[in-house]
Amino acid sequence: MTDVLDELAATHREVGKGPLPAGEGDAIVLRRHYDADVEDVWDAITTPERVGRWFLPVSGDLRLGGTYQLEGNAAGEILQCQPPRLLRVSWLYGEDAQRGTSEVEVRLSPGAGGGTDFALTHTAIVDEEFMATYGPGATGVGWDLALMGLAQHLVGAEIKDASEFEASPEAREFSRRSAAAWGEAHLASGAEPERVAAAVEATTKFYVPEPA
Repeated sequence: MTDVLDELAATHREVGKGPLPAGEGDAIVLRRHYDADVEDVWDAITTPERVGRWFLPVSGDLRLGGTYQLEGNAAGEILQCQPPRLLRVSWLYGEDAQRGTSEVEVRLSPGAGGGTDFALTHTAIVDEEFMATYGPGATGVGWDLALMGLAQHLVGAEIKDASEFEASPEAREFSRRSAAAWGEAHLASGAEPERVAAAVEATTKFYVPEPA
């Protein structure tokens, strides 16, 4: 259990607002450090074969201006690609997704003592009722899980069966604590404590449902 909790503590989380083509959106930011070189981290997040080993299988026209599809998840357009420092994509999920309403940006920079400083920003125009119910953890917990998967991939200790791992006691505890951590970031952004507590509870129930 220590390893996954160390991974959770390795990430700094922020909640705020950000600009999108369709207007102002809600933004979450995850910052952390990886011991791997910038070039290796860049390769891990842009090479389809490697992305499928720590995140999800990806297909499409993977170049600037091209499109991508994550298996069973988001699709979108590659809006910016400046190797090995900046990747920005639109992030459209579901039949009602509209262009200009959701984007993910990843920035990499050399760490002061070596390795890579990693920052991911996901900005989206979210339904007000959904945001009020689940808060930033609805998206944040998923990204926490993804960045843990990337960390394991970079040191060669990958998760071979994602569905099996997600049902494990370690993953369930990780998701509970991730939801709470996003609640703390939500509070720090100025949200009301009662609203935050309710959102953390709803997000936890979503990611960690009671066993059947």
